[in-house]
Amino acid sequence: MSDQGVAQAIVTPPRSVTAAVKRLLRPLVKLLLNYSVQYPALANLLKLTYVEVATAMPVDGKDQTDSRVSLLTGIHRMDVKRLRNEIVSGHDEPPLSVSIGAQIVARWTAYPEYLDNKGRPLPLHRLASTGGAMSFESLVRSVTKDIRPRAVLDEWLRLGVAQIDELGRVMLLTDAFIPSHGLDEKLFYLGKNVHDHIGACTHNLTRLNEPPLLERSVYYDRLSKDSTLILSAYARQLSSQVMQAFSQKAMELQERDHQNAQAHYRVTYGQYYYQADEQEELGTKP
Repeated sequence: MSDQGVAQAIVTPPRSVTAAVKRLLRPLVKLLLNYSVQYPALANLLKLTYVEVATAMPVDGKDQTDSRVSLLTGIHRMDVKRLRNEIVSGHDEPPLSVSIGAQIVARWTAYPEYLDNKGRPLPLHRLASTGGAMSFESLVRSVTKDIRPRAVLDEWLRLGVAQIDELGRVMLLTDAFIPSHGLDEKLFYLGKNVHDHIGACTHNLTRLNEPPLLERSVYYDRLSKDSTLILSAYARQLSSQVMQAFSQKAMELQERDHQNAQAHYRVTYGQYYYQADEQEELGTKP
């Protein structure tokens, strides 16, 4: 695309694009207002992100100059120069409880020895002295030897990922590492999951010569509150089955690719369920 074409695209974006962006921004702005993030803070972050993304989009193999980034983003060249110096390479590191916890849960929900005859995670004795290889202590040690199993358990109890049953065993309360408590952990997954979901949509809208990525949903309205509760429970049931099967397959392939020098790809497979009162959304509820 020529520089003139880029400038024209910035001036007159398709109406369908701005309509879609406005809609997806509404729940984000609601979240930001709940956490007292005002518009000036978001505007500064958005400007930095524009520069960061544009810098990573060179044209025809050429270096991305400040002038080119300015033309592409509509941000003044002096601001571009300043902001490019503020860009930090790499990705934000997840909280330690997330990076280690996700690996432990993946093993617990995917390895056959940790599952009952219906494919559900078995309760585990806390200590190896009691449960041997089938203990929470041994499971944690199989993933990391740098963190004490007791510290992992205490954190999981705090986050609502696990609980202790009447026999003193550790019970997993989720089929993926999705804490019910812990703000930092929840916000990490917010960024990660929504980033990849929008990334799939962006791929499908911009790489028209490539096969589309999976991105599907079903939509039903005119439902009662009771019906939504039934569907919510049913969605969780189906999700557990599918996520567990996918995790097992992914771990098999990950182990197969362990020595493969070309194994530098990552995948995300996710599911979500949402419900809302249409009258509340439209502001017409009596």
